[in-house]
Amino acid sequence: MKEKNRIFIMMLSLFFMISCANRKTEQLESNSFVKVKGTKFILDGKPYYFLGTNLWYGAYLGAPAEYGDRKRLIRELDILVSLGIRNLRVLAASEGPKDVDFRVRPSFQSDLGVYNEDLLTGLDFLLSGMKKRDMKAVLYLNNYWVWSGGMAQYVAWLNGEELPNPFLEQYGWVDFMNYSAHFYSNEEAVKYFRDYVKILLNRKNRFTGKFYKNDPTIMAWELANEPRPGRREKSGVENREVFNRWIDETADYIKSIDPNHLITTGSEGTQGALDSLSLFIRAHDGENIDYMTTHLWILNWVWFDPTRPEETYPEAERKAIDYLRLHIECAGNLGKPLVFDEFGVPRDYHSFSPFSATEIRNKYYSKIFEYIYNKSKEGTAAAGSNFWGWGGEGRPRDTTEYSKWEYGDDYTGDPPQEPQGRNSVFSSDTSTLHVLKKFADKMNSLCR
Repeated sequence: MKEKNRIFIMMLSLFFMISCANRKTEQLESNSFVKVKGTKFILDGKPYYFLGTNLWYGAYLGAPAEYGDRKRLIRELDILVSLGIRNLRVLAASEGPKDVDFRVRPSFQSDLGVYNEDLLTGLDFLLSGMKKRDMKAVLYLNNYWVWSGGMAQYVAWLNGEELPNPFLEQYGWVDFMNYSAHFYSNEEAVKYFRDYVKILLNRKNRFTGKFYKNDPTIMAWELANEPRPGRREKSGVENREVFNRWIDETADYIKSIDPNHLITTGSEGTQGALDSLSLFIRAHDGENIDYMTTHLWILNWVWFDPTRPEETYPEAERKAIDYLRLHIECAGNLGKPLVFDEFGVPRDYHSFSPFSATEIRNKYYSKIFEYIYNKSKEGTAAAGSNFWGWGGEGRPRDTTEYSKWEYGDDYTGDPPQEPQGRNSVFSSDTSTLHVLKKFADKMNSLCR
């Protein structure tokens, strides 16, 4: 009888030891998710600030297919970590057939409900590599723009018609932007989008065994890359209500499946909100939108002409700082952190060659990074940035003229429809890497 009691006590003790160990592991993992407290990010009980980058093609490099290159991906992650860069914004969805020009190919979703397991495995591989290096990922789930299919492709599929690609001669940007904005009110399109989101959140990583919804390597889900209600004209204004409803309902839907991760919009700021500060605020005031985003494009917004830097750069820099200041104040008033998760500038005199100078870029990066660092140090809502974009070892096929991406080309930081080499930071850009290292270290010093 005494022997039975002793065995029972030993088994009970062992049970409690295992139970306590499991609770401790769960607690450690819980702390490893990035959280929000007021206007600050928190990680492992400490403030979390970062200087990150856009690596939109990460899953493509990780894919076990002819278009993948896992050895290169590992090298890219290692050099980024050596620079102090541990936050990556990554494309986690693309849509459309493989024979469409001006778009990344292949797609995560080649047809409605038809998913590319190689690319999903590539995303698994990327996240496992990031986990080993204590990196965090921001994954965006859709795109307002044509270069990955996105919203317009969902609408085209369901309408049974050709997508009005603005890079084709017969279409223009008015046609495309109005078309893409039809997504929000197309219930079937939204349903198929949600189907993909559900599959992704519930996916089990082949390399880590982690379900995405339980993986602390993922910092946040972005609803889309640069979602807009439409153009600044009447159509965009009339779309405000359905646009805001889509943001709120999509965030609610994601949280119902995955309460662990942060959610944000992927917004450009007022430039993507009909130039309306109130619309930008409304897009981020939902209880399940955890932080705010903004983008900054001095070339695209015609603030800067790289062929006339002496004449146009000073005013472009002033406008850029004013834009940052406005959005930091806005986020502070709303009580949420703010991330500048896209900004960039071409190489000197708009060269596409990796061998050309980057004096203006270095100057611009230094100004932006210094401003964000100072505002973060002051305790404002400024919390981090992801410059666009990391080209790393990739190189453009043709640097003498406008050269869009073609299947089989290197992945660079530039999306497929843009001149390859325009905004990419290459691994050979020594002076720019010095700037990145300097300010990444400064941002990392705030994480204590």
